[in-house]
Amino acid sequence: MTYPISDHFDGEHFFNPEPMNRQRNGRRFGILSFLAARLRRDERQWPAWPAWVENRPYDPPIAPPPTLTFIGHSSFLIRLPGLNILTDPVFSLRCSPTQWLGPKRVRASGLALEALPNTDVILLSHNHYDHMDILALRALRRRFPAVTLVAPLGNAAYLAKKGLPGAVELDWWQTAAIGQGHVTATPARHFAARTPWDRNETLWGGFFISHGGLRIYFAGDTGATMFFGEINARLGAPDLALLPIGAYEPRDFMAPVHMNPIEAVQAFITLGAARAVGMHFGTFHLTAEPIDAPERELAVARAAAGVTPAAFTTLGVGESMGL
Repeated sequence: MTYPISDHFDGEHFFNPEPMNRQRNGRRFGILSFLAARLRRDERQWPAWPAWVENRPYDPPIAPPPTLTFIGHSSFLIRLPGLNILTDPVFSLRCSPTQWLGPKRVRASGLALEALPNTDVILLSHNHYDHMDILALRALRRRFPAVTLVAPLGNAAYLAKKGLPGAVELDWWQTAAIGQGHVTATPARHFAARTPWDRNETLWGGFFISHGGLRIYFAGDTGATMFFGEINARLGAPDLALLPIGAYEPRDFMAPVHMNPIEAVQAFITLGAARAVGMHFGTFHLTAEPIDAPERELAVARAAAGVTPAAFTTLGVGESMGL
């Protein structure tokens, strides 16, 4: 399928409108660069599998929806009145093309896939393996045949080839109905690839959910970007922003595509969000920072910016909060 040429699509590949180093923005930003960054990790800074973290059976909170449950990494269960949403559900042992090699979990999912409540919508921010888990998506489609997958442009054809037809595709700023509300695809500063040969052939982004008077922004993966201000201007200040705070070192490689905690706090302020929850940390050892660094540095960044812990927090794996 072809798409109209735009400020982020040149007729063949998607790209970031903001200036970026060509090596990091174009097709050469790939597997070899990623492996080079991974070699700079210190494995001693991450445990192999903390025994004190186990899958938790789904236990509906006493309070009725809306609630948010952190499953791990960038996976959340968002329970709204009459609508359950999963973001980037990853349940496999490894975020990799194969389950015998590649980044392996250091902690289990906060909710077992088999214990999830009925799921109506799955939001997929982009096609990286730590966000688009085909094995999990197939299992979810078997459990919930009517579930709707929503993804940025170009991803529906790939999902269909993997036995997951019918995904709803959105370009940046396009909107689709979900339940009694709607979801809008939002820009992000990132890239896409499943192999060394399909660089930026699909789009990436976040999602802005409006439902029952509640506004929730799920950023997906992104570097610091001018788009946070535009999201506020176009869609309003979110009641809750789900923002990535991990996988940010070394900065000379990761800065264009992954925020650090300081940038996440600034994004929270620019968005005008009432509250934020951090994500994209503590599950897969993808980059060089220690496992506890994102939350530790988030506390420092909050204090420096005058943001309270209640305003920008993190949840334990499997923990829920009211919205």
